[in-house]
Amino acid sequence: MYINLPDKVKKIIAIIESAGYEAYAVGGCVRDSLLGRVPEDWDITTSASPLQIKSLFGRTVDTGIKHGTVTVMMGREGFEVTTYRIDGEYEDSRHPKGVTFTPELEEDLKRRDFTINAMAYNDRKGLVDIFGGIADMGKKIVRCVGSPRERFGEDALRMMRAVRFCAQLGYVMEDETKTAIMEMAENLKNISSERIQSELVKLLVSPYPGCLRICYETGITGMILPEFDKCMATVQNNPHHCYTVGEHILHAIKEVEGDKILRLTMLFHDIGKPETKFTDEKGIDHFHGHAALSGKITKQALQRLKFDNDTLHKVSRLVLYHDYPMGLSAASIRRAINKIGEDVFPYLFEIKRADIAAQSGYYRAEKIRQLEEARSIYEMILENNHCISLHTLAVTGRDLIQAGMKPGKEIGEMLDSLLQIVLENPEKNTKEILMDYAQGLLADE
Repeated sequence: MYINLPDKVKKIIAIIESAGYEAYAVGGCVRDSLLGRVPEDWDITTSASPLQIKSLFGRTVDTGIKHGTVTVMMGREGFEVTTYRIDGEYEDSRHPKGVTFTPELEEDLKRRDFTINAMAYNDRKGLVDIFGGIADMGKKIVRCVGSPRERFGEDALRMMRAVRFCAQLGYVMEDETKTAIMEMAENLKNISSERIQSELVKLLVSPYPGCLRICYETGITGMILPEFDKCMATVQNNPHHCYTVGEHILHAIKEVEGDKILRLTMLFHDIGKPETKFTDEKGIDHFHGHAALSGKITKQALQRLKFDNDTLHKVSRLVLYHDYPMGLSAASIRRAINKIGEDVFPYLFEIKRADIAAQSGYYRAEKIRQLEEARSIYEMILENNHCISLHTLAVTGRDLIQAGMKPGKEIGEMLDSLLQIVLENPEKNTKEILMDYAQGLLADE
């Protein structure tokens, strides 16, 4: 089985081998190459020690020399070269207490997480596949190397990685691997929020984000996102819905493109429904105020998972307004843009479309028709450069001060009054017209 290694990778391997050591491309780059994908990076494993690697190359960086990793620079490109190693005891469900270097490739591959990531390759020896990675790729399964309880005991984050690989590759999880996660999911409490966040995002933006269901089935969401588990248990007896809240969320996630903001919004858009559920005398379920509560819960969850402020702002705002009635007039949509924010408003069309697609068929065609009409009006507003915020209002605070207004909160109130006029009548966004309005309003006070 042949893999077309990049020239720089071939050169590094050749230099190491010419000095009497072994060297292979290893891990994800081998897996991706066999799948016909372009690897994001190329890792190399070797029998040479870190100091021996440093002596063979002119430019190196001590990336993680304590754990055997040296980055070899080839021009401006860096390649991680790691010595074959055996990991010591794991004390924190994440990092080994220490490592022992070994001359045996098999010992190094034995410590890796999944069979599809435990293959090595060089042009001289070909593919080294001791643990059946090729067979598992053929079966499209994710399976641990050796005992899954040992692998997850070493590094609890591997449980989320297992789901993530299912989501990225469209694979299923091998039974023993899945059972081990169900038994050990609680160990995720030892993993930092940043690492959990990273894996969650990779899962969500993958081609198969519905694999989040595996996180629910194995207890992972119970540890990292318990709010979602409540949604899975919340029935929606309502003509607009045909799934539980959680199932609706899983379907909605799949209906938007693999963008982080869109997928996170769909994950959280109904997260407040379990707390707002009300069943009327006819047995129909309602969820009044769920959008506001969902926005609040979203902000709390994203803060807990240490998301950046930009993501937190956009997602929580989109969740808050995902159900907002835009109306079908240009004025109502201009007001909606102003209220919701120019930066996030464009996302709403895809969010609303996905929400509708994950509901029942009740009035679906009419909902889609109205959404597309609203989109057409929005595009017309953009084409005509209508004013929808103070940024493009023809009058500024300085203009009002020069006209005799005293600086203070009254300036802001006046500008907002003028903006309301323009949102209703965009043709009135001229300095002359708005200053006349301002003078008139001042005269009435």
